[in-house]
Amino acid sequence: MSLLAVGVSHQTAPVALLEQFAMGADDTIKALHELVGTDHVSEAIVLATCNRVEVFAEVDRFHGGVAEVSRVLARQAGATVEELSPYVTVHYEDQAVTHLFTVAAGLDSMVVGETQVLGQLRNAYAMAREQGTVGRALHPVAQRALRVGKRVHTETGIDRAGASLVSVSLDRAEDRIGPLPGRSVLVVGAGSMGALAATTLARRGAAVTVSSRTPAHAERLATAVEGRAAALSRLPDELAAADVLVTCTGARGLVVGTETVTEAMTGRPDRPLVVIDLALPRDVAPGVAGLPGVHVVDLALLQGERSAAGEHPVAGGVAIDDIAAAHTLIEAETALLRAERQAAAVAPTVSALRSQAAGVVDAELLRLSTRLPDLDAKARLEVARTVHRVVDKLLHEPTVRVKELASTPGGVDYADALRALFGLGIDAEVAPERTNLAEAVTVDPEELRPGGGA
Repeated sequence: MSLLAVGVSHQTAPVALLEQFAMGADDTIKALHELVGTDHVSEAIVLATCNRVEVFAEVDRFHGGVAEVSRVLARQAGATVEELSPYVTVHYEDQAVTHLFTVAAGLDSMVVGETQVLGQLRNAYAMAREQGTVGRALHPVAQRALRVGKRVHTETGIDRAGASLVSVSLDRAEDRIGPLPGRSVLVVGAGSMGALAATTLARRGAAVTVSSRTPAHAERLATAVEGRAAALSRLPDELAAADVLVTCTGARGLVVGTETVTEAMTGRPDRPLVVIDLALPRDVAPGVAGLPGVHVVDLALLQGERSAAGEHPVAGGVAIDDIAAAHTLIEAETALLRAERQAAAVAPTVSALRSQAAGVVDAELLRLSTRLPDLDAKARLEVARTVHRVVDKLLHEPTVRVKELASTPGGVDYADALRALFGLGIDAEVAPERTNLAEAVTVDPEELRPGGGA
């Protein structure tokens, strides 16, 4: 069995494609069960955020696992595997672990060092646990990833600037209209992103109004940030009074239309409006960006800035040393997890060897008692202890060594040798193929980028 990570993210795919992957809870649950219902995937976690949709899976064959995960992702996007393949990234074993740790640490985010993805990973793991799609293989990997993410933020200065998509977007808003203190801001959406936006705005001194499809949620969030709640039906009026609109709902259709914004801008020719759309799929109609006096900040804009800069454009002042320290921590944790996973892989061999030895000893002691029925109980006990000590000493070195060697390159081969030499009868797992990616999906191998950033 081997760990595989397959997905698309802002690193390789345009926002328009990421929108096609938008997944609600029901979609994620369906994908989880579809994945583990395939021939080669035994465990799976689906991480779906506004910047990525990635599957972390335990598979018995590399090519088969890639093909099956790719088909599930393509179905979710309403595309074919061939159409999707130029944007898909594949990570295997240590690369998959390192990638997951990097994502958890916020190093692979559109805004370097942001912390929201760690909570999203925690939720993805919790959902997979509830659905029973994680087991002995992925539990320790996911738990370690959450720990690594927390360690990176605690032990390095990677998030000292407090960067997030929200704060970076609000910086863009201030570039347009000036400081936010005293400004009227309408937040549409009271989920996790909406709560983050409202909280950040309140800290910056803005006057926050919250609107949501669920009035109780809007009221609760508004109270928490000392703002006020407004019914979604009052969107045109509230928008007319706002300096900034932040929208981040989970709606599948548009929430803010061009006509609504046009109406809101009537009578305020000299007062601009900044619209921040952090939803995926987007909440705001594309035509809004062309309206006079309206400035739109959305995921596509942030992604474009990143591409133009040739790197993360909004690293929030994170020092290179902090990023290097985070990567060093991740490398160490990856090596530690590798050793643990490889030791676990040889554990059945060690157990089988000791079980077989114990069976041989018991059989011989039984035979001895038949041949020497007059042997007194004390002597019989001493013979049994002596035989067990001899066997334990003979097995000690090979079992300790095979566990130690398991953490070295090719170490699992020693377990294979033990199985063969002692005839343990444990079928060795067929190692997943590591090359010829083209067989995993019906596309040119150059169109997929194994090990690329996601």
